[in-house]
Amino acid sequence: MIDVRRGSDRYEGGGPDGAGAGAGITTRHAFSFGSHYDPDNLRFGPVLACNEESLAPGAGFDEHPHSHTEIVTWVAEGELTHRDDTGAATLVRPGDLQHLGAASGTRHVERNDAPGPLRFVQMWLEPLDPAEKPSYTLVRGIADSTPYAVPAAGAVLHVRRPGAGERVAVPAAGRVYLHVVRGDLRLDGQELSAGDSARITGEPELELVAGSPAEVLVWEFP
Repeated sequence: MIDVRRGSDRYEGGGPDGAGAGAGITTRHAFSFGSHYDPDNLRFGPVLACNEESLAPGAGFDEHPHSHTEIVTWVAEGELTHRDDTGAATLVRPGDLQHLGAASGTRHVERNDAPGPLRFVQMWLEPLDPAEKPSYTLVRGIADSTPYAVPAAGAVLHVRRPGAGERVAVPAAGRVYLHVVRGDLRLDGQELSAGDSARITGEPELELVAGSPAEVLVWEFP
């Protein structure tokens, strides 16, 4: 089964708790979040959220809490300032992969302190067995097709950057969630563009074909 969800169908949400974003922030949600409740769109496997965030210079999310969530962030444009109570204080740039394991509880700040716009994708996964202590990982310049495992959620992320005309095999996993960051691709006859996503179940022999240089985040789960 292939369930394609269009970026244009995402709904605007608010801040980290769904209570409303501050000035200069635009959030587009793929799943139920905060005050928006859709009983038919709560999650896909361990994926609880896939948020597209756009922050103007000087805008950001003030310190806020998370718990029992694996949070993976991918910057598409600009520079994300991140601070949390694990002691991490980093600048996350395009090509970097950030992973915050909230465990029993942590707090963090996310801001755009750069002079230009910031756009990033943030994905929340439910852990199988939450850790007691929060953790922070930053992978600089992750290479194309290099897998990044999130064992706590039983998940593996692949970042793929095919050139025009190139083919990318979709992992032959029980469930796959993919999000198009940029470019145009074709999946089993369906056209996908930036902001679109697909929820795939029980399809072991699929390929993505890039119509233009693209970047796509591909999660695989059992």
